[in-house]
Amino acid sequence: MLDRILDDARERGDEVVGCAPRFRRVAAGVAPPRPFAAALDGSELSIVAEVKRRSPSRGVLASGLDAVAQARIYAEAGATGISILTEPRHFDGSLDDLAAVRAVTTIPLLRKDFLVEPAQVWEARAYGADAVLLIVAVLGHTGLDGMMEAARDAGVDALVEVHDEREAEIAVAAGAELIGVNNRDLTTFATDLAVAERLASIVQSGGATTIAESGIRTRGDAARMEAAGYDAILVGEALVTAADPARDLAELAGRR
Repeated sequence: MLDRILDDARERGDEVVGCAPRFRRVAAGVAPPRPFAAALDGSELSIVAEVKRRSPSRGVLASGLDAVAQARIYAEAGATGISILTEPRHFDGSLDDLAAVRAVTTIPLLRKDFLVEPAQVWEARAYGADAVLLIVAVLGHTGLDGMMEAARDAGVDALVEVHDEREAEIAVAAGAELIGVNNRDLTTFATDLAVAERLASIVQSGGATTIAESGIRTRGDAARMEAAGYDAILVGEALVTAADPARDLAELAGRR
């Protein structure tokens, strides 16, 4: 499954390589990006709530989910940031979702996707993203450096995602200021919160703002990540499948 996702990601990356100049022109006319990492660096655990219709591991989560309506719920419930899946083939995401949500909220937005080309960073900015996801397992050390440079040029924050000790050390060595530890194994898709606990000392060693991702469903899960020193948690499946996402978001944040 991961190989298929990455093959599709590279194909989509190739399609936009020549469009970088156009995206740069469009980005120049978009409102300045909002600080994503800085918004998460508060005294309480921050919640990055995700708009996500489908996942390769669980299939359809919320068919026909209205990205704008869901984002409004998150904003009113106190989410610090919103993550928008834009990968179309395996997650039913869209850049149009990103643009539509940007039009109705001032909360910082993350474009979550398997990005492989610098042009896609500018594409994200043109559609209103304030941050982009950069996955070490996808990019490697060399690719990460180039994508981080593109993010700096575009003025967006880079959420550098890691899954193990080696990737965590790469992120820290690259000077990442925002690091996410994904508790999901990319080959088996199983989640284990112990991954974020195990990597906490590495990703926090350079002073980066840190996010724990995947497998967080209850207040107890959130409390474990907070106790491990994470500034924020990223939650998707638990919120898009919830009967009352506003209530569940408040509970995750410890406000209920």
